[in-house]
Amino acid sequence: MGSEPLTHLLLISYPAQGHINPLLRLAKCLASKGASVIFLTTEYAGKDMRTVNNITHKSLTSIGDGSLTFHFFDDGLPEDDPIRTDLPAYIEQLKLVGEPFVSQMIKNHADSNKQFSCIINNPFLPWVCDVASEYHIPSALLWTQSVSVFTAYYNYLHKLVPFPSNSEPYLDVPLPFVPLKYNEIPDFMHPFSAFPFLGALILEQFKNLSKVFCVLADTYEELEHDFIEYVSDKSIPIRPIGPLFNNPAIKSASNIRGDFVKSNDSSIIEWLNSKAKRSVVFISFGTIAYFPQEQMNEIAYGLLESKVSFLWVVKPPSKELRLKEHVLPEGFLEETSGRGKVVEWSPQEQVLCNPSVGCFMTHCGWNSSMETLASGVPVLTFPAWGDQLTNAKFLVDVFGVGIRLGYGHLENKLVTRDEVKKCLLEAMTGEKTERLKQNAMKWKKAAEDAVAVGGSSDRNLDEFMEDIKKRGGVNVKKM
Repeated sequence: MGSEPLTHLLLISYPAQGHINPLLRLAKCLASKGASVIFLTTEYAGKDMRTVNNITHKSLTSIGDGSLTFHFFDDGLPEDDPIRTDLPAYIEQLKLVGEPFVSQMIKNHADSNKQFSCIINNPFLPWVCDVASEYHIPSALLWTQSVSVFTAYYNYLHKLVPFPSNSEPYLDVPLPFVPLKYNEIPDFMHPFSAFPFLGALILEQFKNLSKVFCVLADTYEELEHDFIEYVSDKSIPIRPIGPLFNNPAIKSASNIRGDFVKSNDSSIIEWLNSKAKRSVVFISFGTIAYFPQEQMNEIAYGLLESKVSFLWVVKPPSKELRLKEHVLPEGFLEETSGRGKVVEWSPQEQVLCNPSVGCFMTHCGWNSSMETLASGVPVLTFPAWGDQLTNAKFLVDVFGVGIRLGYGHLENKLVTRDEVKKCLLEAMTGEKTERLKQNAMKWKKAAEDAVAVGGSSDRNLDEFMEDIKKRGGVNVKKM
């Protein structure tokens, strides 16, 4: 680093597991390149992160030439407040307490001559750009979905192509490069969506794009070249910097994690190590997606009848959601003993990298999609809602690494045990298996090349750091 002054960055995350993980990975990448990074989220999420990961509030950890410090702010709600499950109300609450907290933080750091050079947020916190703009500090967005999904939202907002409406709900969407059926678009944009507020919230971030100087995307150039070029042609400076999770620069900081739940990593990995190469199906549906008990039964019976080995993450639903815990069919654990393992949580990145894993049955969240592509593991797609529907389409029809299994909540269709069995066998032992694996390995190699020193994602991160240094920021103390 020499005598060059440190670049001080503030990263602010919405307090959900799927938001914290990619932003924390970015924080570690930026620290490894010499930045002094503060990672900020709520105290409510922070208490779990500290318990599970040995993180300490305000303690500084050196990473590469830089450092990472965690800060947590009080969301102003009692421990068991139901507002946290009412997304519109909670988003408003975070803005109410977050704006003054971040403003004060900016002033405090300016007073101690550690003025922030850039503030980065992820979606669901569009007000962060407003605060940064108020203090004339450059801001950036970490987009945690695919650039193809970004393109879909952009086209929807600007009415560039027709989308399904109340009068034409089954309209297909002529998206550039890859046309989508009505049930393949992110369903927040569909008139039948159960979560229209989420679509409106994401569009709020889009309306604020003029305030950010850069959109960082957890994807890679080789995977989504056409869409990245399309967005860039719209004068939106988008930089693919992924896959963040396997960036070699942060391997030394792999112990710094944002998990909410502790898993028995060693017993899971030991069990996987005892299995033959590519013989295990890994099944996990993320931290939010919740399937009806009837659907879980059909998956269980499909596993029973297919006789494949499996590692199945059956997580208890978040206590705030007040949903019933899933129950496995009577005798299921006994009948699958030895060839199957059921856990409540797993170290997904390590599991996908294990040689025994031959296939991943996934809800197709973008984090999971990137992890499986970068690990070279084929998929059985089982999307629930949101961008998962679009990701499933791309994994199967564009990237060529998957077999379609589930339909998404919009369809309200039960996937039967016979379908589960058929697809499991097709993915693990059928004639498609080798083709899926070859495609998966191609994307794995491209991902490794992208994050290697001098690769497309690595260069984009370097250019982002250079941009920050050039832009600087107005001296807050003199305002």
